[in-house]
Amino acid sequence: MRLRVMTWNIHSAIGPDGRYDLDRVMGLIRRHNPDILAVQEVESRGRGDRPSPFAALRDHFSGHATAETMRAQDGAYGHMLLSRWTMEDEALHDLSYPGREPRMAISVRVRTPGGYLGVVSTHLGLRWRERQHQAARLAALVRRLHGPLVVMGDFNDWSWRGPVWRALSPLLPAVTRHRTFPSHRPLLRLDEIFCRPVPLLGPSWRDPLGREASDHLPVVADLNPGHLHGSTHASREREERAPAQPVLSH
Repeated sequence: MRLRVMTWNIHSAIGPDGRYDLDRVMGLIRRHNPDILAVQEVESRGRGDRPSPFAALRDHFSGHATAETMRAQDGAYGHMLLSRWTMEDEALHDLSYPGREPRMAISVRVRTPGGYLGVVSTHLGLRWRERQHQAARLAALVRRLHGPLVVMGDFNDWSWRGPVWRALSPLLPAVTRHRTFPSHRPLLRLDEIFCRPVPLLGPSWRDPLGREASDHLPVVADLNPGHLHGSTHASREREERAPAQPVLSH
């Protein structure tokens, strides 16, 4: 069984030519055909009568969770986590820093054919102190979750071994290392996939064709499903016997 995950900041579906073109975004996503997708900067504000990108993404996946971090009368802005399989225990976690743009993390359990997989997606802030605060909260969430886990998104960790890497790497020691921004000449590793256990992360790559649709390149990875904890039924029984874990709050 193949288990493919993908994370991509789609820049509101606006390409380097300045045009809004959701078809370009959807075409690249279909090209990789991910089983689990994290997508950031989804924007439906100011789109008039054009189809909502939130709806277009939901239509291609069985499971979906949305973090609308900003809302207006004519739409919303935020990020999404989508899966071809059933998603359970969906939760939103506030990572916002005072005086800065609202930020959230999405956590779910995906019921893959090979077993349950925990998945967290997020889009972190631009300033160092802001990311330091958000990384600490994200690490606290990771500690509360059990079993195989993927954490992915746009972490905006501009510097080498920045606050996000320092907070997450001891807990999620397998991580992709691809330069994704800016897409026309990638210099920075903003978009990453963190995993545990280490053997869960298989081959990973970025797609340079993403430069035609966004200012970020997507990161794709094939996971090794043999490192999930048995069948979905057995995994569910183990977690039902375990004490309930508190959810990270404001």
